[in-house]
Amino acid sequence: QVQLVESGGGSVQAGGSLRLSCVASGRTFSRYGMGWFRQAPGKEREFVAGINYSSYYTFYANSVKGRFTISRDNAVNTVYLHMNSLKPEDTAVYYCAADSTGSIQRTSVTWDYWGQGTQVTVSS
Repeated sequence: QVQLVESGGGSVQAGGSLRLSCVASGRTFSRYGMGWFRQAPGKEREFVAGINYSSYYTFYANSVKGRFTISRDNAVNTVYLHMNSLKPEDTAVYYCAADSTGSIQRTSVTWDYWGQGTQVTVSS
């Protein structure tokens, strides 16, 4: 079993920045594909960014490309989401996810483990 714990959410004004962190338990973190999803009220959960086990490949939703950066530090079992130039439409609960096969899929149904989520609110 893997437990994921997110932190770093909060309230910022448009144009601001936040860094989300997700710490994973377990010894096999370095083999997992890791991702961030978000869910706004009344909307489906959507893919934000993903990173493969070695950090060689990263993937982003078009809506965040150029503003968000995903990274990971396998030495401390942590994946990050650096969010810059935040917009009100980025307001959502952000979830960390792990895929034990190492795959990165934009659909939420294939991911094995999920964190509890952290709220990000961007005001105009």
